[in-house]
Amino acid sequence: MFFWGVWLSGAVLAQTPADSMTGNAAAMPAETEEAEETEGAEARARPDFRDTSRYRFPAVADTVHHLQMMSYAMQLREYCANLRVSDDFVRNRLARFSQLTGREEDCNSLADYWN
Repeated sequence: MFFWGVWLSGAVLAQTPADSMTGNAAAMPAETEEAEETEGAEARARPDFRDTSRYRFPAVADTVHHLQMMSYAMQLREYCANLRVSDDFVRNRLARFSQLTGREEDCNSLADYWN
């Protein structure tokens, strides 16, 4: 019961997913680089008592992140397939998604998220 109360209050989430999609583009790249450096350092310096290699399922936050990226990729796929959507808009959304994922995205690479 306590876990759900903490989870619902938002204390479990390290960052809010809404911030990444609201268009706060000025702060996003710097935050992403700092977060990647911090996560890399934490992964290397993780003490033995925090070893989760035997867990059968990934952490809830990892699953949530994966599902958010997949749903965003599916939405972008619809933009790519719809010829009524302007090319500039599609390029802009793909560039934004590339910032979120950390890799160069195009309409063909979006299939990687649900395959």
